[in-house]
Amino acid sequence: MATALQVNNNTAYDNVPDASNMNFGIVVAEWNSEITGALLKGAIETLEAHGTLTENIHVKHVPGSFELIYGARMMTLRGDYDAIIILGSVIRGETPHFDYICQGVTYGISRINATSEIPVIYGLLTTENMQQALDRCGGKLGNKGAECAITAIKMAKF
Repeated sequence: MATALQVNNNTAYDNVPDASNMNFGIVVAEWNSEITGALLKGAIETLEAHGTLTENIHVKHVPGSFELIYGARMMTLRGDYDAIIILGSVIRGETPHFDYICQGVTYGISRINATSEIPVIYGLLTTENMQQALDRCGGKLGNKGAECAITAIKMAKF
């Protein structure tokens, strides 16, 4: 559902399980680091607020959003995570690059989720402009990184 439609619907934050015994992997794209850094901060703060120990949050950085697929796959092979979160930001430009990256990452993460026993949470912002990205990484529309952390906790208990 679109973020704008979710602003007044906080049910995603209801009934969040205790995450004190959970171990999470987070793969973060370095591209658009102002955005992805804020998403990462929101995810870590939310995991810790729900009991996850700092030492049980493992962050790996990859150069860009397309590399999130490989990073997530490598983390699933480790096998000791309860869930993995991918965080990236792709902002539309003047070429079709945006479409290829968004489609490729979406397909790649979907494929990992279909074949892995560890849930991989999709935290790729796909926005038309920088302002939309800023609004979703701690701005007026919240922090998608925090939302991904809640989803990761819930899916780890699925």
